[in-house]
Amino acid sequence: MAVDHHTPPAAADKSDVTRDKGEMDFDDILPHIGEFGLYQKLLFLMMIPFAFFVSFVYFAQIFITLVPESHWCRVPELDHLPLHQQLALSVPKNLEGGYDQCSVYDVDWTRVLSEGVQQADPSWPVKPCDSGWHYNSTEIPYSTISTELDWVCDQKALPTIAQSIFFCGAIVGGLIFGWMADRYGRIPALVGTNLTGLLAGILTAFSTSFWQFSICRFFVGFAFDNCFTMMYILVLEYVGPKWRTFVANMSIAIFFTLASCLLPWISLWVGDWRWLCVVTAAPLALAIVTPFFVPESARWLVSQGKFDKAITILKKFERINKTKVPENIYSEFQKSCMAVQKEEEAGKKYSVLDLFCSPRLRNVTILLIVIWMAISLVFDGHVRNVGSLGLDVFLTFTLASATELPADTFLTVVLDRWGRRWLACGSMVCSGIFSLLATAVPIGVPSASLAIMGRFSVNISYNIGLQYAAELLPTVVRAQGVALIHIMGYVASILAPFVVYLAYVSPQLPLLVLGVLGIVGGVLALFLPETMDQELPQTMADGENFGKDQKFFDIPCDKRNKVSNFQRRTPNKSSIRASVRGEQYRSTLINRSIRRPHTVPTIPEA
Repeated sequence: MAVDHHTPPAAADKSDVTRDKGEMDFDDILPHIGEFGLYQKLLFLMMIPFAFFVSFVYFAQIFITLVPESHWCRVPELDHLPLHQQLALSVPKNLEGGYDQCSVYDVDWTRVLSEGVQQADPSWPVKPCDSGWHYNSTEIPYSTISTELDWVCDQKALPTIAQSIFFCGAIVGGLIFGWMADRYGRIPALVGTNLTGLLAGILTAFSTSFWQFSICRFFVGFAFDNCFTMMYILVLEYVGPKWRTFVANMSIAIFFTLASCLLPWISLWVGDWRWLCVVTAAPLALAIVTPFFVPESARWLVSQGKFDKAITILKKFERINKTKVPENIYSEFQKSCMAVQKEEEAGKKYSVLDLFCSPRLRNVTILLIVIWMAISLVFDGHVRNVGSLGLDVFLTFTLASATELPADTFLTVVLDRWGRRWLACGSMVCSGIFSLLATAVPIGVPSASLAIMGRFSVNISYNIGLQYAAELLPTVVRAQGVALIHIMGYVASILAPFVVYLAYVSPQLPLLVLGVLGIVGGVLALFLPETMDQELPQTMADGENFGKDQKFFDIPCDKRNKVSNFQRRTPNKSSIRASVRGEQYRSTLINRSIRRPHTVPTIPEA
């Protein structure tokens, strides 16, 4: 696709208006340096390793802790016999006619062998396994920490607990690196989070107990999903508004999907859980060279009053993109930002508690929290439930991960045409229906196919949900509000492994829970205001009144020919103020929320 790197007439007209008013925000200057020029395209490609990093950090634990569905008690005295003879002689049958996984006959095996017994007597006494287990190596053809430490039967909950501890680390890491990004910049936070994941990931390979493993995974959680989203937001901030939907969604659709689809086969190729820890953690070391290739966020520099450094970076974009920006443009930009910064310093400070002080805004905030928790739990539940679908876990995981590409591509095309509200509702309800249908068909190809369709649908709603909260909350408290909502999403993700654990009670239970949550979350989305083609709320009063003129059955695509209010408006002090304040908002959103980097939203302009 050919891109004109010179300033388009429309952009020039817009900048003339802003210069006449003495006001210019960050998005006013982007058309001059190039909205998606050569440098932005290079940065877009630089997202590839970081998309791989977050996939490895997020999903590697699944393949490190896999347990074959078929496992049976080991009797050391019978190790010289073929496995089928050992089972016939030592393991009781369960109600389904298969061999029990957690009990063994309690007899004198020396006497039994000396008497030439070939078949067990069901009247023999039974005891729990006490000498380890045999595992079916055709299902999981390599050693995992779960099989090495025998996390089965009475210890089968340990992988689930370890996964929840990982998400606890994600909450703490989001807070720490979010603060670090606001205080010291995006690049130091990006390097720091990846190096933390690197160190903790490699140390995981040396774990010899549950608590050693859990502590290591807690610190690996620090890197989730900051190891990608710091880079994501840097790139997103340097592209023009009309390119953000493409960059936001297609970076996930292409790069993250590829990494996710490759991970199961990397696990099989490596063939050992310890080396898998090393192989998936070692690439994070590449973050060390990031400062030499990736510029610091100019928006963050502006928010910190470092205008000269920001302009130096913008001039680098100008040089690589081969554009020409008059010096007076930079001068007006600096003056506007300095004026807005003084306004901000003198302005009133709001807290997240202000969201609960007025009835309508309180209802919207509570709805966003509940809906986001439902989306987070349903998404993560589908990710982790692939082992209960009755098919090869490696193939099923690959197919489920591949749904990210069509889901994100579809969303890129329709989100700004169909709106958020009905699309969020429809995708969540579809996810719930597919999940419920999967419980009503035989386990195997039918149930797996429907569950994968449920995963495809929740991929769509997840991406919408990430953006929806950022658009509905007023600018003055958006950062804290979005952080609260997404931290609650982490809390829901902590519960997701326990929902999947219900498969030990019944294979249908996880999908039944996910289905009900999907439908409930989708219906609740209809009670939110639509934000498509609406000017985003700036003040608390704007937030309280936002959407009051909308009707329940309004459908935005009926109005697709209308000119957007957002597109119509000319820059004003509110928009400039949002540009300066917006950097901190974006940081908090990205660093504390985006549990799933691969579903990072299009970041709206306030």
